[in-house]
Order: sequence, then C-alpha cells, then structure tokens
Amino acid sequence: MAMLSNLDLIRRVPLFSMLTNDQAQGIADSVVKRRFRRGEIIVEHGRKSNALFILLTGRARVLTADSRGREVILAVLQPGDYVGEMSLIDNEPHSATVRAEVQTDMLILGRAEFARCLPENSSLSYAILRGLVQRLRNADRQIESLALLDVYGRVARTLLDMAEDDNGIKIIRNKVSRQDLAKVVGASREMVSRVMKDLEERGIVETQENGSVIIKERLT
Repeated sequence: MAMLSNLDLIRRVPLFSMLTNDQAQGIADSVVKRRFRRGEIIVEHGRKSNALFILLTGRARVLTADSRGREVILAVLQPGDYVGEMSLIDNEPHSATVRAEVQTDMLILGRAEFARCLPENSSLSYAILRGLVQRLRNADRQIESLALLDVYGRVARTLLDMAEDDNGIKIIRNKVSRQDLAKVVGASREMVSRVMKDLEERGIVETQENGSVIIKERLT
C-alpha cells in the first residue's frame, strides 16, 4: 500500500468509483492514511465524528452493548466499507463503536473536506445515501431476526448472510468463532455451540481446520 498514491487508493474504493478524475483528485488531496493496530478503537460510541473512515485493508467490527453490558457485533467491515458518515451528517454522537479486528489501514476524510465534497459531487452524495439505505435495511433485518426467530433461526440466517458463493458452494472464509457468532445473534456461547454442533452432526455445515465454514445443505 505504501507504493500507491492517494489517488490510486481512492480509485480502489467503490464509494468513489463514479467520480471524475478531477473529483477523485480533489478527495485524494484531502485524505490521510492511517494504520490501526489490532484491537484499536477507530470510532467510539457516544463521541462525535470528525471524519469519514474508509477501510482499505484489514477488518473491523461495529460493536454495541446490550442491557447487561455484553458486547454485541452489529457488523463486520471489509475493505471498501466506511464509517462515520452518519455522525458527520446529523452532527450527533456515534451510535456504535468500531474496533480493528486485525491490523487495518484506512483513509480518513476530515469533516470540513467531507462537507465540501458532498455538494460538489452528486454521485458521491448518492453513494452515501445508498449506503445509509442499505444500513437501514440491515438494521430492519436484524430487528426482524431478534423478534421473530429463535436462536437456531438466527444462527442459520447469520451464517447465510456471512457466506459468499464460490462456484455454487456457500463458504464463510474468515474464521467464525462461537463467541463472535453469539455476539452477532444475541445468544449465549453455549447455546450457539449447541446449534453449530447440531448443524455439523446433520451434515448441513462443515467447519474446516482453518476455521472457515462450508454450508453444504439448505439452512432455511
């Protein structure tokens, strides 16, 4: 990544894919690169945002806490994802914490630059709007899961949401720990472990030695 210019990096981010060369260069001149260590906080719940954070490499978790103070994983961010835009738009504190899961490199666009870029770049404004709509849909889906599905159903839906299609095979490439899965579905680790054991014994899923999961049969 060190050999790439800011413009090269901007061109690799889907959020900026529709920008003209001049627009992309303007943003490239405004961003800074930063590396976050594993476990380092990127944005913190309850604090106002001063920047848009765009993930280049690595992985980060969007976290909150339930009524008992237990950690809940709302989302896992991958390269190309971004955070901080909601707080920049409404000037309210962050609604969740974002923490680097592994060493993570980000581009950071400051508040003033963000406010200047939106009116000048209608395609960027539309991309941000689409991202907000997608997050709203994801939130609705999570609420529906918690309200209507039992733990078995929530685990099944989460596995399907995490999986990608590889020549007709659904696979979750990143290691899926029982603890993390429990934090996503809002259940105890013990309950999630029982569900996963049942799925494995029935031949529906198969956990590989590297921690990835193959979904061999329909979960729903």
